[in-house]
Amino acid sequence: MASISNEPEREHRDEEETGANEDEDTGAQVAPIVRLEEVAVTTGEEDEDTILDLKSKLYRFDKDGGQWKERGAGTVKFLKHRVSGKIRLVMRQSKTLKICANHLVGSGMSVQEHAGNDKSCVWHARDFSDGELKDELFCIRFASVENCKAFMQKFKEVAESEEEKEESKDASDTASLLEKLTVEEKKTEEKPAEKAEEKEENKKSEAVDEKKTEESVTST
Repeated sequence: MASISNEPEREHRDEEETGANEDEDTGAQVAPIVRLEEVAVTTGEEDEDTILDLKSKLYRFDKDGGQWKERGAGTVKFLKHRVSGKIRLVMRQSKTLKICANHLVGSGMSVQEHAGNDKSCVWHARDFSDGELKDELFCIRFASVENCKAFMQKFKEVAESEEEKEESKDASDTASLLEKLTVEEKKTEEKPAEKAEEKEENKKSEAVDEKKTEESVTST
């Protein structure tokens, strides 16, 4: 019985010794076969601030097929450029980070609720996600009504803000043009007076010359 009961203990000790030998540090250093270097990845969003960030699913209307086609599921953002102040809409697919929407939100643009679905909305845009400008009709769907309303509200705010900027710029340009025209009119009015003064000076000069000529003839 004793020999049977001791057998597992011996096997256990053998395993411990074997394990100890396997874990023993030999001091050898193994260099990695491939050395990976850190690579800086740029997204093109480094000079922009995010003013809205929501998870959603995007669709575009296929004119040829006459139906909606999914563009991707991910995060839609409104990004404001720190220098120009311009705001664009960007959406990337969650796994691949591929851009599925990329366009400026400008004056005159509008967004409206998609008929029959209060979690979705639609809008037209000149999109650049494929590397060239295309007129697209987009539809975006959110997980909640609140997110959809937040998106629409921000979209409208940006579009209205851009419209106000354009109106202000137009007013400023008009004022500058009127001021320029006024200055040009003043210059035009001044020119006849300048010409009259020139004629008067020429007459005086001619009179002096004639007098000098007469005096020269008389003295002769």
